[in-house]
Amino acid sequence: MQMDDINQKILNALLENSRLSYRQIAKNTGISAATVMNRIKSLEEEGVIKGYSTLIDYDKLGFEFNVIIEVRVSHGNLAEVEKKLSADYNVVAVYDATGDFDVTLIGRFKNRKQLDAYVKKIQTFPNIERTSTRLILKTIKEEPLKL
Repeated sequence: MQMDDINQKILNALLENSRLSYRQIAKNTGISAATVMNRIKSLEEEGVIKGYSTLIDYDKLGFEFNVIIEVRVSHGNLAEVEKKLSADYNVVAVYDATGDFDVTLIGRFKNRKQLDAYVKKIQTFPNIERTSTRLILKTIKEEPLKL
């Protein structure tokens, strides 16, 4: 997929507000509504646009504990462990990583008891050798990458 100026303008407009109509995007970017519609359809078909979502302030919903948990996995079982970690409700992201740990995950928990139970649970999983949990005290920046 070629990323030209038109696609960049459209994607940046959607990153600002994914609820914009084709007509609003066209007006904001100086591109015709038909071009916007065709380009968005193409970006969706190519998998560049994977979906549309709402940004939520999880603190306001009671998720006070945001954590980074690093996991060391025994040899050859990475995909299996990642799948199991990904299935948990409180896990919002799972990454393959380099360094001392094989997997880094981001989790959101409502309270310390919930976090404690989760960490103790994953430490019993087969093929998990070690975990390291870091509490995120304050989010300074968390936003999509503009093109």
